[in-house]
Amino acid sequence: MGPGDLEKLLAELPEEDAEELLSSIHMGDDAGVYLLHDDLALVQTVDFFPPIVDDPYTFGQVAAANALSDIYAMNAKPITAMNIAAFPCDVDREVLKAILLGGYDKVHEAGAVVAGGHTIEDDELKYGLAVTGTVTLPDMVTIRGAKPGDLLILTKPIGTGIMATALKAEQVSEEDMEEVVASMCTLNGAAAAVISSHGVHAMTDVTGFGLAGHLYELARAAGAGAEIWASGVRLFPRTLEMVALGMAPRNSRQECLEERRVEVATAGVEEFIVTCMFDPQTSGGLLAAVEASEAEDIVSELRAGPAPHAGIIGRITEAEVPVVTISHSEEG
Repeated sequence: MGPGDLEKLLAELPEEDAEELLSSIHMGDDAGVYLLHDDLALVQTVDFFPPIVDDPYTFGQVAAANALSDIYAMNAKPITAMNIAAFPCDVDREVLKAILLGGYDKVHEAGAVVAGGHTIEDDELKYGLAVTGTVTLPDMVTIRGAKPGDLLILTKPIGTGIMATALKAEQVSEEDMEEVVASMCTLNGAAAAVISSHGVHAMTDVTGFGLAGHLYELARAAGAGAEIWASGVRLFPRTLEMVALGMAPRNSRQECLEERRVEVATAGVEEFIVTCMFDPQTSGGLLAAVEASEAEDIVSELRAGPAPHAGIIGRITEAEVPVVTISHSEEG
């Protein structure tokens, strides 16, 4: 379901009014937050999807890293995870075992534990996790605190949706996907810790709405606008080549343009690059709005450690309505 359709559906549902619920489905944050006592809160999220890589163990790793990412986007610590699995009745049990083991290992890498789960029979195999984390309120980061003048940092390259589509179409090889898969399997926890240590204003992870769509959400939550400098956004190898072959999954750009206020400054921006800004990501990087004076230090620390491809890719701007503009560079 596209972001606009989802928003309309959620608007028809009743809002929770519990004082302890600090973040809900109507607030746009990456996870739900429930205050337990004093300043300690539970952070909860769920995510699952069909395989996007052929190897079952790797799929389990990617799906788990993707689910855990919402916890990290709020600077929380994951503590437990519950498996969610749907599979055809004739699937090889060794395949399901490998998927679950991939998820188990990634959860343990995150310092959490698998507490159980639920499986059903379905025509299409799917896997993911429901994750619970904890955070103290002074440490919590939301999507809502960006300020005009903030610079935007992205921690991973983009193009996972395009490259996964190309793999299914047999346009790329497993070797071509190695960097993509390694990125999708990489947890965002260490990167979140680096960014948060510098007083980040707002943060989210880049997943199904694409970079432009998630930046719109961040800008809207701040009552501001935003710019993407396309020249600063790193793409995975062969991504542009695959866009030229028509491998962009569904009409993700058109959905975002129709359902979100995203403007494109076309001068100097290659059309295929613009398409990449709307590519739905799986287990994508963190997108953070930080004080401009801190941005270079944060990027240097990220590149030296958990996010070697991190970079400054735009800024938050003054705007009467939330608008995302895509231009070639800071100069336009």
